[in-house]
Amino acid sequence: MANERFARNDTSATAQALKLMSAKPDAILIAGSGTPAVVPQRALAERGYKGLIYQTHGVANSDFLRVGGKLLDNTLLPAGPVLVAAQLPADNPIRKVALGYTAKYEAIHGKDSVSLFGGYAWDAGLLLQAAAPEALKKGKPGTPEFRAALRDALEASKNVNGVHGVYNMSATDHLGLDQRASVMVKIVNGAWKYQP
Repeated sequence: MANERFARNDTSATAQALKLMSAKPDAILIAGSGTPAVVPQRALAERGYKGLIYQTHGVANSDFLRVGGKLLDNTLLPAGPVLVAAQLPADNPIRKVALGYTAKYEAIHGKDSVSLFGGYAWDAGLLLQAAAPEALKKGKPGTPEFRAALRDALEASKNVNGVHGVYNMSATDHLGLDQRASVMVKIVNGAWKYQP
């Protein structure tokens, strides 16, 4: 096992790639985000690394695909379901909500522009939309009663379908997501491909 680091503003990761390759790993995880995560992957590809490469959900945007191009093919990463909404099985409870969000987002920002990050805010809005009517029964917005009721209603949220998962919150679980909130994705010909 080997561990090397790179900085977001590095323009080369040759030394790190050589050290990692000398360990003869079957797979390498690049823990980066955005387009800077292409730098170490490029260094590995240029040196002929043939093993698996994993990235994190922090690279799940169209700029990463654009900057990395063909060298990203066969890269694997976990991502929120919204990234591959159209490829999810028809019976997946996230699919319909994620497709609706994707259509609205891409109507404003362009085809294939959806990324995970806007979806987090969208899901927060869906949770508030589900909880606010209950909170309004107990107080006016801005009052301590409303804030307490909103917290209680959020913590009582059950089966709220979002673009990143199905939310079931509680007083001890403010994330509220289960395994449906993460899918495995492979980059194939410059596109995200759902891996069932």
